[in-house]
Amino acid sequence: MIQSESFSVNNLKSKIQNLKWMGIFVIAFMIAFGWAGASAQQTTKVSRIGFLTATTASGSADLLEAFRQEMRKLGWIEGKNITIEYRFGEQKRERVPELAADLVRLKVDVIVVVATPAALAVKKATTTIPIVMVNAGDPVGVGLIASLARPGGNITGNSGLSPELNSKRLEILKDAVPNLARVGLLLPPGSGGPESFQLREIRPAALALKVKLEEIKTQPVPKDLERAFQTATQKQVGAIMTTSNRPFFAERKRIVELASKNRLPAIYFDKGFVDEGGLMSYGADYDDLYRRAATYVDKI
Repeated sequence: MIQSESFSVNNLKSKIQNLKWMGIFVIAFMIAFGWAGASAQQTTKVSRIGFLTATTASGSADLLEAFRQEMRKLGWIEGKNITIEYRFGEQKRERVPELAADLVRLKVDVIVVVATPAALAVKKATTTIPIVMVNAGDPVGVGLIASLARPGGNITGNSGLSPELNSKRLEILKDAVPNLARVGLLLPPGSGGPESFQLREIRPAALALKVKLEEIKTQPVPKDLERAFQTATQKQVGAIMTTSNRPFFAERKRIVELASKNRLPAIYFDKGFVDEGGLMSYGADYDDLYRRAATYVDKI
């Protein structure tokens, strides 16, 4: 009886020892293959983001950094789990459609587009890749989306409400400058583009405020801007403003310098102009629009 009990205990000890070694082996196997495999699976997927704007890399640098900072907060790190394909039109809108087509050919996972021209080009280039627009002026009016509440299709994002705010800026300018009778409005050449929706709002506002609106068309490059301010002086304008336009934003430092040189009070559509020494601004916070765009990309 005693011998039988001793045999049973020894046998049990042997089984327990074997189970311990088996457990250690299983854990080691999981570490070597299971967990390592899961880790590899998590790190191999790198999402590709397309980024398109008609402006320059230098002119977009600060806003791009706001976008990247927000992406990092959301866990997306460039070079680790995302890559960003940047495309800049360098102030030449005719280049934008080809740049849009290039991003579509790369089969990126999502395309971030800045302002209306880039958004229209990408919408024409793809109906399947998700598009996140940043600061489209009048997305409903230009046909980008069906409505703000239900955009439909493959486009989402935010709008800076440029047409409506241009009228408000003109009103503020009239209140700020005593006896203001003429305002020089800088706008890109051509007609029928996205700026036409801004003019549709500001022209009636100028009539209501009894202000003569001098529309001065100019390319957003230093020499042309210099000529535009000479024209403004010749037309004896009492103040200056621009349409909400990303190429103008890219040249904000030069525009502020010219306004100061010609002693023309001005109101701008973004605080970035004020940061460069401009008099005042009224409009959406563009840094915030870029950060909000990052949240859309994260969800997609």
